[in-house]
Amino acid sequence: MSALTEWNAFAADAKISRNGRSPLAYFLIFISALFIGILIFCYIVTKRANPVFLDEHGKPTAQSTGHSHH
Repeated sequence: MSALTEWNAFAADAKISRNGRSPLAYFLIFISALFIGILIFCYIVTKRANPVFLDEHGKPTAQSTGHSHH
C-alpha cells in the first residue's frame, strides 16, 4: 500500500513540475482569452453599427438631433 501511495505522489508531482502548470490551467487560460476576445469583438462591432429605427409601419423614422418637438 505504501508503494502505491508513493507512486501516486510521484506521478502527480512529475506531471505538474515538468512544465510548471497542469493542462487544466492552460485550458482555462485559453478559454478565458477566447471569451475576452469575443467580448472585445462584439464591442467593436456594436460600436460600428448604424441602427435604423422603424415606425409602426416599418418605415424608417426621421433622424432627430436629440430634441423632441412633441
